[in-house]
Amino acid sequence: MPAYEPNWQSLRQYSVPDWFRDAKFGIFIHWGVYSVPALMNEWYPRSMYLKDSAVCQYHHQTYGEDFGYKDFIPQFKAENFNPVEWADLFRKAGARYVVPVAEHHDGFPMYSTQLTRWNAAVMGPRRDIIAELGEAVREAGLIFGVSSHRAEHWWFMNGGCDFPSDVQDEEFADFYGPAMPSPEAGSPAWDSNNWSPQPDASFLDDWLGRCFELVDRFAPKLVYFDWWIHQLAFKPCLQKFAAYYYNRVPDGVITYKLDAFEKGTAVFDIERGFMDQISPEPFQTCTSVSKNSWGYISHHAYKEPATIIHHLVDIVSKNGCMLLNVGPKPDGTIPDAEQEILREIGRWLKINGGAVYGSRPWKVYGEGTTQLAQGQFTDNDVAFTGRDIRFTTKGDKLFVITLGEPEDKLAIKSLAGEKVESVKMLGGDQMPSWSQDGTGLRIDIPKDRIGKHSWVFEIKVRRN
Repeated sequence: MPAYEPNWQSLRQYSVPDWFRDAKFGIFIHWGVYSVPALMNEWYPRSMYLKDSAVCQYHHQTYGEDFGYKDFIPQFKAENFNPVEWADLFRKAGARYVVPVAEHHDGFPMYSTQLTRWNAAVMGPRRDIIAELGEAVREAGLIFGVSSHRAEHWWFMNGGCDFPSDVQDEEFADFYGPAMPSPEAGSPAWDSNNWSPQPDASFLDDWLGRCFELVDRFAPKLVYFDWWIHQLAFKPCLQKFAAYYYNRVPDGVITYKLDAFEKGTAVFDIERGFMDQISPEPFQTCTSVSKNSWGYISHHAYKEPATIIHHLVDIVSKNGCMLLNVGPKPDGTIPDAEQEILREIGRWLKINGGAVYGSRPWKVYGEGTTQLAQGQFTDNDVAFTGRDIRFTTKGDKLFVITLGEPEDKLAIKSLAGEKVESVKMLGGDQMPSWSQDGTGLRIDIPKDRIGKHSWVFEIKVRRN
């Protein structure tokens, strides 16, 4: 009998594998036909069919009213796509796993598939992007996963039904469909799991078949799902998929949002947000190097590398992993600014990764003045300071990590009751002077400290 049966009771025997608990940092990749217009974000294909939107007006003025989303496909050539160079960049960034979007809401798979003629292996790039990248990532010693956003295709193109467009052309129904009605964004029903109409049996069967195909073709160690699978109609399919996947990839990880999966059966993901306390179970935060898009656009508002590093440390201190997104250009090159952000993170991790990889939370996650709200879509508004610190542990080591430039003396109240034996600063192994009393530990910060963005102190505490 298989280890897992397609029901929540059986799936609760799942345990998060050590590779994920140890990895801490992964790379997410949003790349598809939507990178060609390079406007707004990866939801351009939806917005171009919303007749009263600014994007729709721009699209008609720029490309013409008869130019449909399908007509961008020939311009999506990926002529400079080099998966080996990508994998090398991700390795140098310090990532331990890589998760490209195999299919986004637009319904254009980035791999060879038997389930639709609309895919990157036969159109546009005419290459099996996911297969090529998976091979390169594994050759680089990294773990490979995939992301499916197919569920949202149920309604994604429905705006094209409100005025004459190619969405209504039967010749292209297998690409644009089902294009079912949806509530307006921001309405009470937008995030409801009682959406009407719910996906029908045909769509659910196709969704499940595409998910099974990803497992059979790529044996991904991680499968990421976007939010809309929390709809009630998907619940039986999720149980079938999880059993199928875990039985074939025993050390696999499924990540989900909202309440799509029952607790203990997969890994919870927070989109662009935080936990406000240590999570009893490992979790993941997905976010992007850009504040305003996941896919490639010409007008990114990029985060500073220091901000991303501080967010990574906060996430790790609370038992999480960060999945950080980049968005390649339609020619297959990763923008220079995004490459440099990744390299800067890699330089920091090369010095301080000992406090990140393989670490576990301490008894408290940290201390400081910056307040965090738990939940999604909050990370653009958070800026830590040198007065904020986080803790991680590994073996007999306790790490104190500053989330910014520390002052000349670092006071750590949480160590008041610990018997500190030694303090070492990572990056040159400097041994700063320190003192301890009933109010905490105070460390004199060296003026010639190595590195930037965030500094790490390795503390040895006497065990009773």
